[in-house]
Amino acid sequence: MKTGKEVSRRDFIARGAKTAAMGAVMSSAASGNALGANDRINVAIIGIRSRGMQQAREWVKIPGVHIATLCDPDENLFPERVKEIEELQGKKPKTEFDLRKVYEDKNIDAVSIATCDHWHALATIWACQAGKHVYVEKPTSHNIWEGRKMVEAARKYNRIVSTGMQNRSIMGVKKAMKFLHDSGIGDIYMARALCFKPRNSIGKKPDAPIPKGVHYDLWLGPAPWRPFNPNRFHYNWHWFWDYGCPDIGNQGPHQMDIARWGMKKNIYPKKVKSIGGYYAFDSDQETPNTQVALFEYDDGTYIQFDTRGLYTNDENGIRIGNLFFGSKGWMHLSGNEWHTYFGRKNEPGPSYTRENEKEEAADPNNLAGSGSYPHFVNFVDALRSNDWMKLTADILEGHKSTTMIQMADISYRVGRELTFDSHSEQFVGDEQANGYLTRNYRHPYVVPEKV
Repeated sequence: MKTGKEVSRRDFIARGAKTAAMGAVMSSAASGNALGANDRINVAIIGIRSRGMQQAREWVKIPGVHIATLCDPDENLFPERVKEIEELQGKKPKTEFDLRKVYEDKNIDAVSIATCDHWHALATIWACQAGKHVYVEKPTSHNIWEGRKMVEAARKYNRIVSTGMQNRSIMGVKKAMKFLHDSGIGDIYMARALCFKPRNSIGKKPDAPIPKGVHYDLWLGPAPWRPFNPNRFHYNWHWFWDYGCPDIGNQGPHQMDIARWGMKKNIYPKKVKSIGGYYAFDSDQETPNTQVALFEYDDGTYIQFDTRGLYTNDENGIRIGNLFFGSKGWMHLSGNEWHTYFGRKNEPGPSYTRENEKEEAADPNNLAGSGSYPHFVNFVDALRSNDWMKLTADILEGHKSTTMIQMADISYRVGRELTFDSHSEQFVGDEQANGYLTRNYRHPYVVPEKV
């Protein structure tokens, strides 16, 4: 069998044909009309262990939104999650362990995807083919090629597909971006994205029997078959290349998206170099816990991403956030709060603080404050009007920011600087690096060449 690094386009075309039946069944449902302002929106949550339930708590706050189904390949999660949702919305949701069954349900209008990263693309594409609108978490995809297929599916089936880059709906961040775009700190030559998130060792664990109630084949989905191991399962899957990515692709997409947004970068950088390693611990983890990536654009500007998974200082009070540097001054942006400083003496300039946030939150007409709620409202507004252009974080934006994360991971894995072609979304003259653009999908969980 070919490895993920050796898979070819021909393989994908052949395997895409094998999934044609799935696409044919689902595509017939893709001609749905916009929902009226008073129509109830039935949402299914796909993946409910952690982030999916955080999503659920936001969906139930929105008038007219009903959580109809919870879906997860681990049936052990259902009792507690069903009870909570029933308490929140007054009605018990259905449960299903196979997302394909959810997609066959004509009563489901939208799906909210919070699976492992390796499922994001296929779950989104199948949903679009089934006529469902989609909210999908970051990173939008597991690899660059399948991320592009997600964009193609959203456009082909005219589905509303929003991504979990919720900073784009947060008032304080939006105001920071406007200040930067209005040349508030002058011409920006560099942005830094910071992810300082100390992680403990995951240790080492032997393979084990598949737990009762876990549909392991479904959990693996597009990933290669491996014996069940608890260290590769709940949450720790993040630290294995088959399913997740380092923290640069876990927490990092938020800060990368802000960096790209603040610098108005709608094309990819021409070069990327990423270095790092796994330090301090001896464990099963495959991905680095310390990683630095540098992205260089054609105009000579830069984005730097710094991930520290061990014990560290902060930078100007920031552990998770962004710094922007311009010809007149610089900006500190952390969460919903930002400050600017100017000249050699770092004289304070315009800022947005928690007090500003509190004032805006007190306005009952303001749905663009902090937290995730405004982002979910934005998705519902776009869905009701059947206009993806109203999304603050459309799938294309999510794909671009996720692609930059994946470029860094590929540079790290091959151990050298890479040149990237924005038009083809491929590396220039580097067969090994291009081998990481996609993967060898496991039948029948195949992302098709033609969506």
